[in-house]
Amino acid sequence: MVFSATNGTSGNTNNGNVNHELNYVTTNRFYVELDKAVVASFTECSGLSVEIQKQVYYEGGVNDQQRVFLEHAVFTDVTLKRGVTNNQDFWNWLSQIFQGATSFRQNVNILVFNQAGEIMQSWTLIGAVPVGWKAPALQADGAAVAIEELTLAFEGLKVGRTSGGGNLAQRDGSGYFNSN
Repeated sequence: MVFSATNGTSGNTNNGNVNHELNYVTTNRFYVELDKAVVASFTECSGLSVEIQKQVYYEGGVNDQQRVFLEHAVFTDVTLKRGVTNNQDFWNWLSQIFQGATSFRQNVNILVFNQAGEIMQSWTLIGAVPVGWKAPALQADGAAVAIEELTLAFEGLKVGRTSGGGNLAQRDGSGYFNSN
């Protein structure tokens, strides 16, 4: 893969000639898989990020450098938004925690497609658990679509180009969640 400095696109090289691939990815072509089913009614998915914590140390006499030691990965919570319907999946999932359920974690897949409908990227939130739910603001003079929100915390992240099916999270022998 070569990056062309003239027009900012990437493509494969073939004897110095650049063949450009038009696999545009737009932010409006995504699906979210929960509980082994594609849920295409989400209007927004935000907060998907990871940050590696670091410690910076300075050596005496070395004023033009620093030493960076990496520590833990910190995953931010992901917020999913959708228009309110008579489907109560979000609330039912959160209610399992209120009732003391022990198997309420799920792997959640976020899939982004190109214009041709091919999966370009998938993010699997491993061992996701709901940590917040928000009902829409209700206004007597409002005409906007009512949007509910679900906030998910998760224990790991897997990035790929295939659908994971929203499989239920399973703990391996060491106690960690995997994405089987």
